[in-house]
Amino acid sequence: MNRLLIALPLLAAVLAVVPWVASDTIVQYGINALLVATLAQGWNIIGGFSGYPSFGNSVFYGLGTYGTAIAMAQLHWSFGSGLVLGAVLGVACALLFGLPSLRLRGPYFAIATLGLAAVMSAITATIGIAGKNIGLILPLFRGDALFYELSLILLVAATGTVAWISRSRFGAGLVAIREDEDAAQVMGINTTMYKVAALVFAAFFSALAGGIHAYWITFIDPASAFDPSLNVRMVIMTLFGGPGTVLGPVVGAFVLSAVSEVLASKATSVASLFYGFVIVAAVVLMPKGILDLMEGFRTSRWRYFTDNVRRYRL
Repeated sequence: MNRLLIALPLLAAVLAVVPWVASDTIVQYGINALLVATLAQGWNIIGGFSGYPSFGNSVFYGLGTYGTAIAMAQLHWSFGSGLVLGAVLGVACALLFGLPSLRLRGPYFAIATLGLAAVMSAITATIGIAGKNIGLILPLFRGDALFYELSLILLVAATGTVAWISRSRFGAGLVAIREDEDAAQVMGINTTMYKVAALVFAAFFSALAGGIHAYWITFIDPASAFDPSLNVRMVIMTLFGGPGTVLGPVVGAFVLSAVSEVLASKATSVASLFYGFVIVAAVVLMPKGILDLMEGFRTSRWRYFTDNVRRYRL
């Protein structure tokens, strides 16, 4: 952990220089990768540490997107005020939805979250201040370097929060819930409140990522803001990197974003097939992610894969 505390600031400092030395294409790719990595870290808090597979995190992203867009395009507020409004909407939704739904367990909670994005998209499409189906156009601002640095700061904050959670009593409680929720309750852990708090953390970072993305692309509509496929990307990147770890989602997001970008430039269908292959390979061969793979392969070599299949009865 001490090495991690030293390495993270150094890595952040190196990444901060990118907009000033790299091409516009690299910077734009970097913004996307940093924001998706933040979303993966948000999902990691609720899905990786507590073991509750949320498929509704794109709703928090969408609310952050629309909160910022409404504030800037309709109310003529500043960008900072828009980010605050988006974060408030995301956290409020997490509280209102989380308190009843997180009393459900395992697959029942996952099912409850599946239709949330579609419902919120339909509701947004009927609200006049949100532009209905037409969407909203934000003030144009050409400053990729600013959006890159904001995205990097947000990812560092999210990763720092995950690092704190991993060493805190709160994080230990989430892990206890993931391993055996009944036993966690017997130990005196208020499991519902712990899970709601985890969902609020996820909503906060997801909403801020949505707000930054909204101002960067300057146009949003319900379909893009509440895109259900975004949930799939969060899950895949977290599982690929290592759920319940500090750097796993970041590594997974950067690696898969780079590979997907290359494949998408060649053939869109190949990129989709790649994501499907990643799901199968990650679940079967390295269910604990690429960080666990690096450690396990160093000690067990190729037996790491067969041991996983045998251990998890896949």
